[in-house]
Amino acid sequence: MPSNRYEQGAKIRREVLGEKYAVAAEKKTDDFIRPFREISAEFIWGSIWSRPGLDRRTRTLINIAVLTALGRPEELKIYFNAIDNVGVTKSEVQEALLHMMVYCGAPAAFDAFRIAQEQLKDHE
Repeated sequence: MPSNRYEQGAKIRREVLGEKYAVAAEKKTDDFIRPFREISAEFIWGSIWSRPGLDRRTRTLINIAVLTALGRPEELKIYFNAIDNVGVTKSEVQEALLHMMVYCGAPAAFDAFRIAQEQLKDHE
C-alpha cells in the first residue's frame, strides 16, 4: 500500500517532470520495474524534493550539473524538458553548462550542450 510520502513524491514528480513524462513512465511500468519506481517516488521525490531547503528550480539546476558531470544524457533530456515547469530559463541552462565546462571538462559540457540544443530548440 503506497505511503503518504509515495503519494506526495508522485505528485511532485508529475509537477516537476510534467504530465507527458508521468504518463509515459506509467505506461512503461511493469512488475519488474515497479519497486524501483515506487522507491524513487517515495525517497527521491517524497523525501528529498519535498524538503524546504531548496526550491525546485535550484534542484533542477543542480541535477543538470550533476548529470552533466556523470555523463547521463538520457536523464539530462528529462530535466531539460522540465525547465518550464520549475522556472529555469534557457539562459540559465546555458550558464550552468558553461560553469560545468570549467569543473567537469569541455567534453562533458559539450555533450550536455548538444543535448540541450536539441531539447531546447523551441524555447525562447
